[in-house]
Amino acid sequence: MTIKLGVSACVIGDKVRFDSGHKRSHFVATELEPFVEFVPVCPEVSIGLPVPRPTIRLLDRGEPIGVRLVETKDADADHTAKMVEFSKKKAEHLAGMELCGYVVCAKSPTCGMERVKVYRENGYVASEKIGVGLYTQQLMERMPWLPIEEDGRLNDPVLKENFVFRIFALRDFYDSMAEGISRRAIVEFHSRYKLVLMAHCPTEYKELGKFVADIANHDIDEFFAEYRTRFMQAIAKRATRKNNTNVLMHLQGYFKRALDKQQKAELADLIHAYRKGTMPLLAPLTLINHHLNQNPDAYLQQQCYLHPYPDSLRLRYGL
Repeated sequence: MTIKLGVSACVIGDKVRFDSGHKRSHFVATELEPFVEFVPVCPEVSIGLPVPRPTIRLLDRGEPIGVRLVETKDADADHTAKMVEFSKKKAEHLAGMELCGYVVCAKSPTCGMERVKVYRENGYVASEKIGVGLYTQQLMERMPWLPIEEDGRLNDPVLKENFVFRIFALRDFYDSMAEGISRRAIVEFHSRYKLVLMAHCPTEYKELGKFVADIANHDIDEFFAEYRTRFMQAIAKRATRKNNTNVLMHLQGYFKRALDKQQKAELADLIHAYRKGTMPLLAPLTLINHHLNQNPDAYLQQQCYLHPYPDSLRLRYGL
């Protein structure tokens, strides 16, 4: 099924910014585009602001008023109420359409995910106030399981790989429930992501294992909702070199009887080189996949750790 990806409209090239421009991301709009169906949103245009338009910002007016969304040159032009109302309704609508991720525009007072400037009445930045865009804040509160990333941060190969991996994993989760939410479907999905969880969050790997083992004692719909959030938040933690090395050594153990002495040494050397940082993760994984093709194993072949997304995205080259 199609991966539905929410996106700030300007990130895919729509000229909806305050200056009639855009912030097109080559990666999102070109490289990722063949694999997703964009759901573009511009909160400012959606509440009726024109293009072009006056710039807006977050202004801290102190207690009890709090942070407001106002025009930079006219603080009396307050768009907070309209923006919050729209954002809540839009987040509720998106929550019902199996959205798999969202790319937002960095630093925007509506779409920024983190470190959005919040100003004081005197015009200075309130350094102690690290803001979140009003629209993105509603997305995060309504859908705590949803992968959300800023366009600029996707220039980092590690953040990019983790985000793309998560949107494919969430789509896989929904596809696994295509015939209806069931205990069997959840257990089978969890089984395929055991190595992934081991790499991303060993603590939650153990805790989710206990949770899934007790699935029979839970209401299935409530279990589905809690598992989705816990699973997605666990894999949002970036897999460390140490954890990946542990997984690689775990995989290596499956071939101890199938490989000869030279093959074992070759694989061990690649894993060691990855651990030291002289080889990318792709190197030992490629060899493991080669040995798996020669020595099929039903359990390993279903592990999403080995093929988390299309190879054509070339995301593991920088890990």
